[in-house]
Amino acid sequence: MRHLHWFQTDLRITDNLALASHSAADSLLCVYLMPKPRPWCNSNGLGGQRDRFLRESLQALRESLQDVGQDLMVLEGSPELVLPDLVARFAITELSMSFTPGYYESQTLLHLQAALTIPVEVHPGNSLFTQSELPFELPEMPKVFSPFRRQVETLAVPGPGPAIERLPPPPAAQFDAIPRANSTPHTALPLPGGREAGKRRVRQFIFDQAAIIDYKSTRNGLDGLDGSSTFSPWLANGNLSVREVAHDIFRFERERLSNESTYWLYFELLWREFFYWRAVSDSRALFRSGGVAGKAGQSTFIASAFTRWCAGNTDYPLVNALMRQLTATGWMSNRGRQIAASCLINELGIDWRFGAAFFEKHLIDYDVGSNYGNWQYIAGVGSDPRGGRHFNIDKQSAQHDPDGLFTKKWQGVRPAQPVDVTDGADWPLAPD
Repeated sequence: MRHLHWFQTDLRITDNLALASHSAADSLLCVYLMPKPRPWCNSNGLGGQRDRFLRESLQALRESLQDVGQDLMVLEGSPELVLPDLVARFAITELSMSFTPGYYESQTLLHLQAALTIPVEVHPGNSLFTQSELPFELPEMPKVFSPFRRQVETLAVPGPGPAIERLPPPPAAQFDAIPRANSTPHTALPLPGGREAGKRRVRQFIFDQAAIIDYKSTRNGLDGLDGSSTFSPWLANGNLSVREVAHDIFRFERERLSNESTYWLYFELLWREFFYWRAVSDSRALFRSGGVAGKAGQSTFIASAFTRWCAGNTDYPLVNALMRQLTATGWMSNRGRQIAASCLINELGIDWRFGAAFFEKHLIDYDVGSNYGNWQYIAGVGSDPRGGRHFNIDKQSAQHDPDGLFTKKWQGVRPAQPVDVTDGADWPLAPD
């Protein structure tokens, strides 16, 4: 039996059911394909920090695989072409993967199942509950968060699986070094990729500093390590299992203290779970202007306005600071994302999908469900029962950056820009 495991958002060897399923194989080829986000909405490729965090995570995964007798092959190319080629070249008899939500991911899976003559095994992904454990069928999943939460928050979260101690050997193949990223962690948010870094952050935030005790009152801080748990990058890449994070919260509550803030950190994991399953349920509608209901409002695309928003050169200093933080560090607080999204949608009148695509490019914690689901939430075409959120930027600045320190740190005050810009694209073409 010659097996292949395709890593996607499960970059760990602990609590990885798909990887553990190969214990009886004669050989195992572990593969990761570098993501190539589709070019759309004026965005293409990976931002420097997202690329850096991913490559560090892959290197850490490779080292952990080598400790259990394995290795990692990192390749570029579409899975529809690369994986069938590997199956043929190494005479693979079974292919496995962990479930990853998303419309394009589901289409890739359907293609592989149709193109390959071997079993394609899909194991549960990085979620608190499997689909069969949910108290409803996906077509009946609540459209908004609160009823979803009420149905799942009393469910017992299964414990994480153990670490793998040994895996079958890889086939005779060339395993090239993983190229290093061109970027380094920004000093304002020095978050390295990889499982050990994620475990260290969980231990620090929950147990060593006990910052979880005040989490509800600090979670809206705009700086990355000032109140936020910042677990999301390691969860999004699968360095950490969401079940093990949940059980660390439960252990803290049993052994030390349980209060509204400790619950609120689990509450945020439930939000992640909601968007995870909404991405499955909504399918391609997650990327439509009007969402599932098709209720898109009027929007436009003014290239100069979008460019200024991306670069942090708008007339809104707090938004500028947030966007500069994003491109420099690959991260932005949840409150910051809401403010920046509201500005693009409501002040600049631009289709929300352009902003979502820009976030997809840069966020080190990019997750298809959470990213596009939250943008739909602000735009009023997704899961917000109020029909969207329009944030008063002056009020948000006074509340979350009253002394202007965050805005000053990220140079949010920019020179005034003209409202209208005329460039070569605005001039008519000369007749032939």
